[in-house]
Amino acid sequence: MHGPRRLLPGRTSRRRRFDEAARTWHLSGAGLSYVVGLGDGLPRQLYWGPEIPDGAVPSLVREWREAYSFDDRLHTGAELLGELGPQFATPSLQLRHPDGAKGFAWNYRDHAVDGDALAISFTDRDLVLTLHYRLWDTGVLDRWAAIEAGAPVEVSRFDSAAWTLPHWGGYRLSHLSGEWAGEWQLRRTELPVGETVLGSRRGNTSHQANPWIALDDGTATETAGTVYSANLAWSGSWRVQLRRSAQGRVSVTGGAGQEGLRWTLREGETWTTPVYSGLFSTEGFGGASRAWHEHLRRHVMPTADEDAPVLFNSWEAVFFEVSEEKQLPLVELAARIGCEQFVVDDGWFGRRTTDNAGLGDWWHNPERFPDGLTPLADAVHKAGMRFGIWVEPEMVNADSDLYRAHPDWVLHQEGRERTELRQQMVLDYGRPEVAEWAFGWLDKLLGDNPIDYVKWDHNRPLTEVGRPGSDDPDRAYFEHVQAVYALKDRLRRAHPGVRIEGCAGGAARVDPGILRYVDQVWTSDNTDAGDRVNIQYGFSQAYPARAMGAWITDEPSGFNHRTTSLRFRFQVASAGVLAVGGDLSEWSEAELDEAAAHIALYKQLRPVVQHGAQYRLGDPEADALTGVQYVLGDRIAVLAFKTPWHCNRPLAPLRPARIPSDSRWVDEDTGETHWGAALNALGLPMRWTPADWDSAIMRLRRVQ
Repeated sequence: MHGPRRLLPGRTSRRRRFDEAARTWHLSGAGLSYVVGLGDGLPRQLYWGPEIPDGAVPSLVREWREAYSFDDRLHTGAELLGELGPQFATPSLQLRHPDGAKGFAWNYRDHAVDGDALAISFTDRDLVLTLHYRLWDTGVLDRWAAIEAGAPVEVSRFDSAAWTLPHWGGYRLSHLSGEWAGEWQLRRTELPVGETVLGSRRGNTSHQANPWIALDDGTATETAGTVYSANLAWSGSWRVQLRRSAQGRVSVTGGAGQEGLRWTLREGETWTTPVYSGLFSTEGFGGASRAWHEHLRRHVMPTADEDAPVLFNSWEAVFFEVSEEKQLPLVELAARIGCEQFVVDDGWFGRRTTDNAGLGDWWHNPERFPDGLTPLADAVHKAGMRFGIWVEPEMVNADSDLYRAHPDWVLHQEGRERTELRQQMVLDYGRPEVAEWAFGWLDKLLGDNPIDYVKWDHNRPLTEVGRPGSDDPDRAYFEHVQAVYALKDRLRRAHPGVRIEGCAGGAARVDPGILRYVDQVWTSDNTDAGDRVNIQYGFSQAYPARAMGAWITDEPSGFNHRTTSLRFRFQVASAGVLAVGGDLSEWSEAELDEAAAHIALYKQLRPVVQHGAQYRLGDPEADALTGVQYVLGDRIAVLAFKTPWHCNRPLAPLRPARIPSDSRWVDEDTGETHWGAALNALGLPMRWTPADWDSAIMRLRRVQ
């Protein structure tokens, strides 16, 4: 499994100090301190919070007192919850040795510092277990673990890390849930006494849950209060388990996998977990989000410093009726309204005239593209746009030449039905010959055609995960994700100019793990602008606008038959990476002209939206008037949205965030000048119609 890759050095100094007498390690910098101590021999978190001096660390060490026989050691802050001794929470690490003995006995071996990273190693029998830490200048702490096996050992759970929270009087959990076309629903509930489990058993991150969480004492707001947050960099099945004891202490453990899996580490093998990152903020939920955004842009996403282009995707214009003849008029119209990238979606290959055939046969359909893809790509480039193509490399239809030739290449179990979802099955990328086949055709596709962009889709979860003939079939859950990462990394190195969009029937694969290998993600298949206000609000809790693909499509919406104005649709989508997905051939001249004006405005907003600090103004679940404010240097962009309201839901002024009272700002559209004090007191001077689903954009530049 993959640890973190080496990325940009940080801006600020971080320190790692080992106190041999106290047996403590102190990681500090970026306003954060994290202290690990051995105490009675077990690695424990002694402190995680605002930065403290090294001299304060010895006072954090407390002599561990024997618990009552019915108590456990949850309150001691184990770095990985174990199976041995009086530790009765769900273990983070579950092992079985060949003689039947379980668990890991922690025997400190040594530690090492490598640049910004700290590694602390322990031994037991023939195993070496290493806990890894890296503190970034963004205040994010990466943690992961690795086991080196000197002899075979069975593993049924190996989480990346466990976190312990401060002792508060109350705890509130924030997390994201949803469904297909309804992802990113923010939930905030009191964390109950006992165990709470979040996760996915689907082989992908899932529409239903996301590994991002936040915890506070119940009093934090969007702008104030202490918030602890964590996120797991893994795009397969995952599990985050929170436990609140009767004594009021909370621990969180998280990692890859799901209940019921078992695999064997072979002699000489090293198994490394995904990265589980954590941070804390004293600026409320908004401050925590901005820290995640900055970290992902600067240290995770491969091209976040670039301006993402405005793209047109032809899927909703033609669906499976895709051909060179039907694409060329759309190319002309997309260029006319100012799009910078043209993407051909599903249906260009094999016998792909419906969704029940063709996946796996990755050559152009000669009836639809008689001279291949190059003539269309050339037309797109001539129109001044980049050319993109849709692929779904992990999937295969039963009705395909590939499946007829290699039915053994799909994930399956002997004697069990092979479930087809969306009429397709999942290829077993853990088999080297399958992964090599995938690289071969993708490399040829990108090498033979002037393709600038790939939309990589993943339209179903994994079922019947197994590998007949293997003595360790549960490895397939992990190896598939590893192979997807490796394939995308290999493609990026072979074709460095190509950009990749991550898609999974919407947001079934969005997490910090996949963001290392893609340039943006598809937020949701639901493109209704009214629903998107809430969806994008939830997405922004964990992920930056630079990653958030946002389309405007035709109305009425195919999801709820809602009708909204072109202006509202464009302005909602302008809060992320703007794209157009409607049938432009059916748009009137007036609509095309209006679209061109909206896109021109977005291009002026784009640097601030895609690279600026994001402030959420209001909550769409509670407020009729909400907005998103982006700040970059001396520029501010505010996108505001009015959702349905009534007499008992007054339209309160929308006040900006973080504007000094003594500052002066000029409205870049009207030329009017505003004092910060007036904006803070009276709100932003935006004009609203009486209708629902209204929107406005305000661009401010500081002049004093």
